[in-house]
Amino acid sequence: MLHWELCPFTVTPAAAVLSRCVSRGALTQELLDSASTRLNPSFSPQLQEAEQRIRMQKQLDELQLKVELLKLEKKSADVTHKFHLARRFQALEMLCTHLQNLLKNQNNLRQRLLKPLGRTNLPIRADLHRFVVDLVMMLPNFIEKLEEMVTSLRCSPATEAHLAQLNTSLAQLLAQVVEVESLSDQVLCWQEGGSRLSDDGTR
Repeated sequence: MLHWELCPFTVTPAAAVLSRCVSRGALTQELLDSASTRLNPSFSPQLQEAEQRIRMQKQLDELQLKVELLKLEKKSADVTHKFHLARRFQALEMLCTHLQNLLKNQNNLRQRLLKPLGRTNLPIRADLHRFVVDLVMMLPNFIEKLEEMVTSLRCSPATEAHLAQLNTSLAQLLAQVVEVESLSDQVLCWQEGGSRLSDDGTR
């Protein structure tokens, strides 16, 4: 008769490990018997506590994840709240109304944009042409000198003196602008006076 036929059952590796632990005193037979009768078998209180800690840590992680989801939901709910959406919708309505008004007044706006900003077609009398020519010839020279002063100001350490010269040049330019404006006003007055005299003569 063979040897394995004499054994009524086979020994599993787990049973062999447990038998070795019992033989060396690491576990007792009573502890194994009590563990096999419990619903949640655990060979030692340390293992049972470890299982409880793992279970509690898992529950804590789930709770933290739920809290993060609730915070994210609250944040998105604040953005999509009716109060904020109403303010944005009101601003969009005001913008649309403004654009509609611009489209309605498109012709007036086009005429205003095409209208010259200055008196570019100002008629000048013949005896004043030479003053205008002199002024036009002076402006490029002044601009050239002004550029030279700015260049020298950037390269020279004497900043205060150059700034004073620049201010003086600017004052001269403003004086010339005022003079040109007064001349143009005089030309307009003379033109209106001449037109009135011509109208009176024709009558």
